[in-house]
Amino acid sequence: MLKLLTDDHAQRQRLDQWLAQQLAPRLSRNRLQNLIRKGMLTVNGKQITEPRFKLSRDLEIEINLPPAIKAEPCGEDIPLDILYEDNDIIVLNKPAGLVVHPGHGNWTGTLVNALIHHCGHSLSGIGGVKRPGIVHRLDKNTTGVMIAAKNDHAHYHLSRQFADHGRCGTLKRIYTALVWGLPARRNSTIDLPLARSHRDKTRQAIASTIRADARHAITHYTVMEKFGENDDATALASLIECQLETGRTHQIRVHMAHIHHPLIGDKDYGSVFKTKANCLEEPLKTIVRSFPRQALHAQSLTFEHPSTNKIMIFRTVLPNDMEKLVDAFRKKTNIRVKRTNLFR
Repeated sequence: MLKLLTDDHAQRQRLDQWLAQQLAPRLSRNRLQNLIRKGMLTVNGKQITEPRFKLSRDLEIEINLPPAIKAEPCGEDIPLDILYEDNDIIVLNKPAGLVVHPGHGNWTGTLVNALIHHCGHSLSGIGGVKRPGIVHRLDKNTTGVMIAAKNDHAHYHLSRQFADHGRCGTLKRIYTALVWGLPARRNSTIDLPLARSHRDKTRQAIASTIRADARHAITHYTVMEKFGENDDATALASLIECQLETGRTHQIRVHMAHIHHPLIGDKDYGSVFKTKANCLEEPLKTIVRSFPRQALHAQSLTFEHPSTNKIMIFRTVLPNDMEKLVDAFRKKTNIRVKRTNLFR
């Protein structure tokens, strides 16, 4: 049984929307809608079966979670790069190209399929039949450290840490990204809400705070290394380190694109910058143009172990493809490039 008390932000929000904000990533909005329609939720003791039910403050919400159900996706013998594993958790180094859980267009060949094959007998099913053990995600083409829960206790404990985003606890997520140009500030914070794009529902966009579905999003970044002769945005590129204070879909990619420094290789949010590669000399031009994904790597994850309460830190080096891309920029640091209006 989950119990929540609505706050000021719940005023006139949809029931399913507010709950999704409070319980992400433990329970998805679709999962919550299903629970509501099945009569598994009460507001001030009254059963509510309509996800669009409008909220006000100081309402007592109770959600009766059904027992964890067996995962429906089939196990597949997909290689896993396991960094650590015990009876509660499994920590992985996710490769590029691996989707985290089954969904439209990717019903097989996912990380969930691999986890079911590897440890399906103990994998937590709280996240629903399509997301057993999953407490957070990385984009398909983002690499790096991920953790999954192997039982319900671990799932609940880890989900609370991710929902808090480290504000009151120890959770810390640090990413490495290679972006076009050099941000004006070497250390800065981007505090801009995100919501689903009106133009393309598969993408996120900077949203007005008055939008009902706008979600608070904060990214802290530090420039670690710059490539190119100039000390401004006309530099070739920068290697940055990002720490998330919130964990929204595509957060780093959207935030960096908004300040005109999109990730190299990002076809969704940085496609207008692909012509920038045409200004480069060979072989850097070919290397950049052939890089098949956004240059983003989840380099480290810090969290509290769900059973021992020990603080655990896992770090990974850049994957080979991204390391080669960064090295190519390092070798060309002193070259001059043709300037265009894309060099902001």
